[in-house]
Amino acid sequence: MSDKKIIAVVGATGAQGGSLARAILNDKNSEYKVRAITRDINSEKAKALASMGAELFQADVNDTESISKAFEGAYGAFCVTFFWEHFSPEQETTQAKNMADAAKTAGVKHVIWSTLEDTREWVPLHDESMPTLAGQYKVPHFDSKGVADKYYKELGLNVTILRTSFYWDNLIHFGLGPQKVSDDKYAITFPMGDKKLPGIAAEDIGKCAYGIFKNGNEFAGKTLGIAGEFLTGEQLASGLSKSLGIDVAFNDVPANVYRAFGFPGAEDMGNMFQFKRDFENVFCGNRNIDVSMQLNPSLMNFESWLAKYSSQIPVQK
Repeated sequence: MSDKKIIAVVGATGAQGGSLARAILNDKNSEYKVRAITRDINSEKAKALASMGAELFQADVNDTESISKAFEGAYGAFCVTFFWEHFSPEQETTQAKNMADAAKTAGVKHVIWSTLEDTREWVPLHDESMPTLAGQYKVPHFDSKGVADKYYKELGLNVTILRTSFYWDNLIHFGLGPQKVSDDKYAITFPMGDKKLPGIAAEDIGKCAYGIFKNGNEFAGKTLGIAGEFLTGEQLASGLSKSLGIDVAFNDVPANVYRAFGFPGAEDMGNMFQFKRDFENVFCGNRNIDVSMQLNPSLMNFESWLAKYSSQIPVQK
């Protein structure tokens, strides 16, 4: 055990970090061991990881010194941010840079940075087809990550830039699942038109990240995009109908209507869906299912994800 390389996992009790931690811990022949970094080592999720064999380390991505200590002696680090906790793109970029600085200070050999595109490369701030938010962003939770990509590279880190996709788990946890529209009809609502949305199981993000580490330096210095399947809103609704045994329609609304829904982050998400719709070729083109399968042979498509998790999707009766 002592000769195993340490993978320091930020957000180890969250969706992405947790899935990587479990992927390593469930592999009894792994050459790696997990250092689970979390703000609360006494949480139930942290204790569950410890019971599986993870080393718990309390640290905060807002504190570079604590993250540097958490990365000390680690071969690899998985870096991820937490936009939906604070809704601040500036804070997210700062957190991303804090982790990069910490990895540099600690001499981490291989860093995976979980990120998304800076949409302003395709939709400049002066482009009025999409409203500018907070003065300097088009899709804040994308742009704040994407802008940090260059920082990881400029520091000279041995980094894999990992672009993720829409979590199908959002249908369970993020309120994006089927909503009742009449006595026996339901709908999912996105401003996607007939364009395809790259999606993935949250657990497969961690398994793909593990695949990157297992391949040594093959993917270091590269940008990879992962997904389990590309599906239209109609296809998502059809899959939900079949799996849940209810009538689920796809409700395609204009992006400006979605932005006006009023829930926290609605404007950001409205712009996000609009970007994915208007730049389908770019967003899908940046994600490769074959590479995802290479990294993670157990990669799920939407049907197999539903077979495993549809019972957890909240449905109002």
